[in-house]
Amino acid sequence: METLLLNKSEVGSLIDLDDILESVENGYRSFSSGLVVQPDFMTIVKPGTHTGFDFKGGLDLGGGYITIKSSSGGYPDNPKIGLPTGMNTVFLYEADTSALKCIMDGTWITGCRTAAAGAISVKYLSRKDSSSICIIGAGNQGRRQLRAMARVRNITDVYVWGYSEDEITSYIADMSPELHGIKFHPCSSAEEGIRKADIVVTATIGRRAPIVKREWLKPGTHIAAIGADMPDKQELCTDVFKGAKVVNDSIKLCVKNGETHHAVDEGVIKVEEIYAEIGDIILGKKPGRENDDEITIFDTVGMAIQDNVTAVSLYNMAVKKGLGVKYDFLK
Repeated sequence: METLLLNKSEVGSLIDLDDILESVENGYRSFSSGLVVQPDFMTIVKPGTHTGFDFKGGLDLGGGYITIKSSSGGYPDNPKIGLPTGMNTVFLYEADTSALKCIMDGTWITGCRTAAAGAISVKYLSRKDSSSICIIGAGNQGRRQLRAMARVRNITDVYVWGYSEDEITSYIADMSPELHGIKFHPCSSAEEGIRKADIVVTATIGRRAPIVKREWLKPGTHIAAIGADMPDKQELCTDVFKGAKVVNDSIKLCVKNGETHHAVDEGVIKVEEIYAEIGDIILGKKPGRENDDEITIFDTVGMAIQDNVTAVSLYNMAVKKGLGVKYDFLK
């Protein structure tokens, strides 16, 4: 039995954001069609720190594959020895045989499938005439979110806020040449950008004070809440949820680990008031945006099915192009 090994650069050479958008949307369809077996993810953290791993695993009955993804983070001294502060690895198994078909670096997968999730929420929940985005958190994920969202809406203006002036400057310097025709506006405060935007994207580490306040939002704003994927992370003040249309990737996961759980815990909303999971809207079980004034929130903590469908697509492309190294673990 041969297992294909793909390193980070090989995976990176296969990235096609349009293909990932399609794959993740199909993954949401499978999830909401009952074709996904997805247990709770497991977290292992060194006591008293943010250093450790989480493991997400799932089975896509339609696609025929099982994936396990390990994600580490919180290792600040790693760069001193030539390692990143966090790493991701995906294991891809054939569901019918349990054969390990591929082991691949998951850095690109995690970043791009998360970007796809935000863009899919914009496609189904933002106003169709949305043209301005406020990026809260000018890091790598903030860059990926904009690249993906620019594929589903005609974006003309981007308001950028980060935790430092250098971060904002670097973001605009990187993204301006890449996305021609879009005007970039550095913001001295999050409020400045949020008040002007049709779409607000929160992509910070989520471990500082909540940033987005309800009174800053104009009618019809869509929020893609990306950064809060653990119970101790929060980017939105809980009153933002009051009266809003709240959509989760997984209600089960978001009320436990996502932005939504803060609003539920504080009694701002009840679990039964969460409008839908994004897959229900994609399948047409429920409408998405219903008028130009409602405030919509998409809360995503990330699901194994996103990793699964993205990894399968990349594996198939690698096989077709002859990339990677084959190794037989059973010899």
